[in-house]
Amino acid sequence: MSHGNKVFSCYSIQLAVDWFLERGHRDITVFVPSWKKEQSHPDALITDQDTLRRLEKDKILVFTPSGPGSPGDDRFIVKLAYKSDGIIVSNDNYRDLASEKPEWKKLIDERLLM
Repeated sequence: MSHGNKVFSCYSIQLAVDWFLERGHRDITVFVPSWKKEQSHPDALITDQDTLRRLEKDKILVFTPSGPGSPGDDRFIVKLAYKSDGIIVSNDNYRDLASEKPEWKKLIDERLLM
């Protein structure tokens, strides 16, 4: 959820959540790498971080492990979508994970909303 000059906008996440809530969806999970809850750095600006904390408190947002050796948020996203028969809303095509398991490939082919 970036915009402008490579700024990660937490408010944009809230807008996306609101869009789905207004259409009656209640089982929404947002995955964000844990480093995004830290202070902004000049090379990775983050705005409205209080939004992340509020969404986490409301059990809509989950912070995923980040850093060297962590599985990344892609795996968490695909596993939850498969387990809950959900859809994935992302600009990522998950090509690497689609080749791991046939059921994940089917999920990514049929239930990825870009």
